[in-house]
Amino acid sequence: MIMRTALRVRVLKTHTPSLFWRPHSTSTPLIEEGCGGLVLKSLSTDVYENLAVEDWIHDNVELQNRNVLFIWRNSPAVVIGRHQNPWQECNLRLLREKGIGLARRRSGGGTVYHDLGNVNLTFFTSRKGYDRARNLGIVTRALKALRPGLDVHATERYDILLNGRFKISGTAARLGRASAYHHCTLLCGTDTTVLAAVLKGACQGIKSNATPSVPSPVLNLTDIDPSLDCGAVTEAVAAEYAAHHGLEPRVAPVDPRDESSLPGIGGLTRALQAWEWVYGKTPRFSVGTSSEVCYKKSNAAVTLNMEVKDGAIVSCAIGTHRDWVPPAVCDQLASQLVGSRFCPSETAVLTAALLRTCPGDGELRDKWGVLCENVAAVM
Repeated sequence: MIMRTALRVRVLKTHTPSLFWRPHSTSTPLIEEGCGGLVLKSLSTDVYENLAVEDWIHDNVELQNRNVLFIWRNSPAVVIGRHQNPWQECNLRLLREKGIGLARRRSGGGTVYHDLGNVNLTFFTSRKGYDRARNLGIVTRALKALRPGLDVHATERYDILLNGRFKISGTAARLGRASAYHHCTLLCGTDTTVLAAVLKGACQGIKSNATPSVPSPVLNLTDIDPSLDCGAVTEAVAAEYAAHHGLEPRVAPVDPRDESSLPGIGGLTRALQAWEWVYGKTPRFSVGTSSEVCYKKSNAAVTLNMEVKDGAIVSCAIGTHRDWVPPAVCDQLASQLVGSRFCPSETAVLTAALLRTCPGDGELRDKWGVLCENVAAVM
C-alpha cells in the first residue's frame, strides 16, 4: 500500500499492517521514528470504503508527531453530516431512481454531492495540531501555482470561494481526544445539474432540530480553466502539502479493502452502510402534511402526522373524510405503521400485507390502496 522508497518503511518478515500505529497497538510499527507524515491516495471510488479509511486512520494511526493527507474521489453519492436529516437535505426518491448512494459521515457540517469530478482531501493531525486555515492555505496555494492569478480564497466559514462568489470547497471536521481530521471537497468537474437536483429536500412538512445545510452558488474549476482537472489539482495539492511539511513528494496508494493493511476496515465499511447509521442516526423529527388524493371522480384531503425517532415511526395519525374512507381504516393503517421504519420500501411491504386483509368491497379496497401510496410517498 505504501511506497517503501518514499516513506522509509522497514521491510518486516511478518504480515504486519503497513501503516504506523498508536503506541498501545500490539502490532509492530513499520514507519521509522523520524517519518513526519505521508500522502495517501485511495484506490477505491466507493464512498463507504473511503469514509471507513478516514475512521480507521483517526482511530488507529499515531498522529502526535505526524501529518497525513488522504486524497480520495467517489462515484456519485450524497454525503450528509453526522447531525443532519436526509429527508430534509436531499431528494431521496431521485437518489433511488438514479442509483446514487447516500452516506452519513462522522463529522458535522452540511450535505455535499460527490462524483468523479470532485476531489476530497482529508488532513489528519493531532488534536493540538488541528488547523483548518493552514490546510485551506495549502489548497489555495496549490491552485494558484497551477494558474497564477486565480481568484480563490478561504472564508471565515472555512469554505473556498472562486471569484469572490462561487463555492468550490466546503469543509467539515472531527475532533477526537488525541487526534483530529479536517476534510474538504474541491469541485473540479462535477455534474452541477445533478448536484442541484439531488441536494433539494423533497419531503414536505418536516420539523426538526437537525443541522441544516447552507445553500451556496457553486462553480467548477474547469469552468474557469479546463486544465484544472482532478488529476492536475490532486498532484498540485499533494506537492504543496509535501513541501509545507517537509515530506518527500510522493503519493502512496491505499486499498480500502485490504484487511491485511487495515485490520477491521471491512467492519467499519459495513457500519457506515447500515440503515441504522445512515437513517437511524437522524435526530428526532416530526412530519405533518396535508394533501389531496383522487379515486375516479372522488377527491379527499388526507392529513398525516408522524413522530420519528431513530428512523422509526413512534406515533402516527392519519385523517380523511369519513365518507371517503372510514376512520377505522385510517386508524388501522396508522397503528400498523408505528414501530416500523420511516422508509418507503418497508411501508410498501407493510401496506401490501394490510391490503390482503382489507374488506372485499372493491371501491374501499382501491381507496385504501391510494391512501397507502399517499403515505409512502411522504418518505
